[in-house]
Amino acid sequence: MSPEIIIGGILSILIGTSAYFLKQLLSDFKKVERDLAEVKSITALIKAEFKGNQELLNQKVEFMDNRVSRIEKLIFKIQDHEN
Repeated sequence: MSPEIIIGGILSILIGTSAYFLKQLLSDFKKVERDLAEVKSITALIKAEFKGNQELLNQKVEFMDNRVSRIEKLIFKIQDHEN
């Protein structure tokens, strides 16, 4: 066998192996990109849900604060009438 054939065969194997690993790397990057997009959408969903829950909680706290204020005023009014 001539050296040109051996070198050509070795180079073909090396280029084929490199192409295979590059293809695998590209598919891995695509998977990571899809996963990242999914994580971003889930994060946005959780953030929106958290914001909604926080607004609801703030409304409940404000409502309870108003009720306590009215009860305090009523109690003070009753105490003033008793004195």
